[in-house]
Amino acid sequence: MFNAVRRNLLTKTTPALRAGLTRPAQRSFSAAAICRSSDHKAPIIQGPGATPGRTPTDFEQATGDERAEHLAALEGKEYFDMGPLYLNKKGTKAEPTIVPSGAETRIVGCCGAPGEDHELIWIMVEREHEFDRCPECGNVYKLSDKGFDPENLPAAKHEH
Repeated sequence: MFNAVRRNLLTKTTPALRAGLTRPAQRSFSAAAICRSSDHKAPIIQGPGATPGRTPTDFEQATGDERAEHLAALEGKEYFDMGPLYLNKKGTKAEPTIVPSGAETRIVGCCGAPGEDHELIWIMVEREHEFDRCPECGNVYKLSDKGFDPENLPAAKHEH
């Protein structure tokens, strides 16, 4: 029965296709830009991987910034500055609190300017903004103009 239905449909549609009355469905085709390894400017940082028959450690399979963080830790340096930003005065439009960063954005947790305390508020400080302000205490933040320099990493601070 299925073959009879299929034959019936094919005989009805085939002459219409031959006559050009209807067009068969077309698939869209798209392609992405070609990226060659020679176009890549930044060095690829990757670990050696595991030896056959063994599960790799975090250090062996780490790549990119995670690998760079591991390598900096082996040298006793900090790749990411995770320490608190100590404020000795409240930032203003004229003299904002400078947040060191090599990225276009950085998230800052504000607990209040000196002399004021409030609940922790997370603020996205963006380079394209002239400044960013805490909605609770009014402290003004701005990203540093100096970018990230992996060659001059600060020494790791160990607190016990």
